[in-house]
Amino acid sequence: MKQDPLQSKTHDETYLGFDFGSKKIGVAVGHLVTGIASPLQTLRSINQNPDWMGISKLINEWRPIGLVVGISKQMDGTDNLITPRMLKFCRQLEGRYQLPVHQQDETLSTFEAKQMLFDEVNLSATKLWAVQDQLAAQLILQTWLNDNAPQ
Repeated sequence: MKQDPLQSKTHDETYLGFDFGSKKIGVAVGHLVTGIASPLQTLRSINQNPDWMGISKLINEWRPIGLVVGISKQMDGTDNLITPRMLKFCRQLEGRYQLPVHQQDETLSTFEAKQMLFDEVNLSATKLWAVQDQLAAQLILQTWLNDNAPQ
């Protein structure tokens, strides 16, 4: 049985993006071929640790060739309180899954996601809390895809 060449090409250039937080991790999926990122889901942390089973399930399902993690900094470029945990998350992803992990500046991505959802979609605070992280992950991954698109 022949496989659709576009489907295999898209699959070969799949990336997962992460918006890391101590309580939740937003996840998005994107492809270099299409240059489009889409929100995927929000994983709740377990005792302030990543939901590794949930992440493993997504890695196995999407079989990405790389991962993109948003790294938050202060407006002046210095680390904030969560930056070291984000960097640890990057190292853990790389060690567990043997995939390249790319870091993307995510300053204000969650704020931007909240603004988009609240202002443009008029989501309630409860619904906003449930999806803001996956939209932030989409913004992080979309920025990385835009910066790394084939010329």
